[in-house]
Amino acid sequence: MKNRGLVLCLAVPVGFLLLLAGLIFGGQAISAIKLDSEIEQALAGKLASSAAIEVDKLQRVNNGYGYCGVYKSAASENGYASFFYNTINGRVTLDIESDRFTSNCGLSSFC
Repeated sequence: MKNRGLVLCLAVPVGFLLLLAGLIFGGQAISAIKLDSEIEQALAGKLASSAAIEVDKLQRVNNGYGYCGVYKSAASENGYASFFYNTINGRVTLDIESDRFTSNCGLSSFC
């Protein structure tokens, strides 16, 4: 009976902390999946393609207002191609020579 108080004092806070950690990390995982899906839909719209698109190597830039990465379309026989995604307006930039791409995804923006 004396151990019951000790179990309650330890088990309840530990259980609460585990539940809280699960909610935090679970929310982050759901957010990442939602972002990938949002970028894939924007790329499909820009490419006017209904084929599946795979997004890889996402890099958060511009304080989270944009993402650089590479994508590959299932219908394409080519390899991966680079893109920049603006989270504010949902615009995708595929032209790697454009100012929007080079200012956000160029090597100088990561240094």
